[in-house]
Amino acid sequence: MVFVSEKVKNLPPYLFSQFQQRKEQLKQKGVDVIDLGIGSPDLPTPSFVYEELKEQVNNPQNHRYSPYSGCDEFKQAVASFYAKRYQVTLDPNTEVLTLIGSKEGIANLIQAVINPMDKVLVPDPGYPAYRKGVHLAGGVSVSLPLDANNQYAPLFDQISEQDAIAAKLMFLNYPNNPTAAYGEWGTYLEAVSFCRRYNILLAHDAAYDLVTFGNYKAPSALQIPGAKDYVVELGSLSKSFNMTGWRIGYIVGNKEVIAALATLKSNIDTCQFMPIQKAAAKALQSDLTAVKENNLIYEQRMEKLHTALGKLGLHAEKPKGTLYLWVQVPREESSLTFANRLLEETGIIVTPGTAFGANGEGFIRISLSTHAERLDEVVRRLSKLDVKR
Repeated sequence: MVFVSEKVKNLPPYLFSQFQQRKEQLKQKGVDVIDLGIGSPDLPTPSFVYEELKEQVNNPQNHRYSPYSGCDEFKQAVASFYAKRYQVTLDPNTEVLTLIGSKEGIANLIQAVINPMDKVLVPDPGYPAYRKGVHLAGGVSVSLPLDANNQYAPLFDQISEQDAIAAKLMFLNYPNNPTAAYGEWGTYLEAVSFCRRYNILLAHDAAYDLVTFGNYKAPSALQIPGAKDYVVELGSLSKSFNMTGWRIGYIVGNKEVIAALATLKSNIDTCQFMPIQKAAAKALQSDLTAVKENNLIYEQRMEKLHTALGKLGLHAEKPKGTLYLWVQVPREESSLTFANRLLEETGIIVTPGTAFGANGEGFIRISLSTHAERLDEVVRRLSKLDVKR
């Protein structure tokens, strides 16, 4: 007797987990593996955040069930953050919902919005969780190509009229994973206009909204006039405050969608541990000094690695944010072949671009999540690589 559903049997393995298995095999052979495959911040959570966590843990009242939609302190902090950062007004009670990390929010949002066989426009290349979530919800993913020649802006004109009419949901993500492209006002304006024309919900994944370099400040899709009619935006403290393991995020925007997702989630989970929510509220209410200090470190790493790759003849656009470099591989090699060769010859793990969709072919994604000394070792190993092979 088979106890596994068809949707799980037909779900491709998560490529990141496959590379992690290969990593463990090499480590058992004594290979010093440097993992630049996953965007997991190596910097510590700001001390004031975990000090707040410790204080909140000591309050017995916080060990009860959280309200299903999240505690008031966190939702109000999210609303205040949007008012201060983006000049966007949110009602904490109807337009903000706490998530157990934005990845959970993505999967459950799809379940709350689409019916089986509904179409979802998914950026290509894009974060794999979008397509996996659509598959699990019984929907159909339609690739939304990103224009490599125009800062990876969406090519809406390549979506057929039939698919546009049938689509119920569209994902965008800026600053972008994996390409490190940055969103501009015009990109959001065009996206909201497209969604308004075809009555599509836009879900903007803003997980890297605070991870930016120089003077660049990532906008919010909700800054477009009338956006709340067609837009929800997902945010996370994982990358900006180095809180990946805390599993805390939020979704804001269209209150009908927020209510539907809250109903779904109330039947699945009981929200995040309240001390984590309250510590996260403290983070969002801060002056973001800790975030800016982290960004300076990531920018220095980016500059060092970008220079080293350039000397090898490997091209990458210099990003304005995120934890990644999106690097062209030698023309004679596929993304997967080059990633595997890097691992075998240098012990460095990177992610092949095809993990993010067909349009990721020809690229690898390199994470900046490793400290200076290890990055120097990365540069040393790369200098010995024959990229023309």
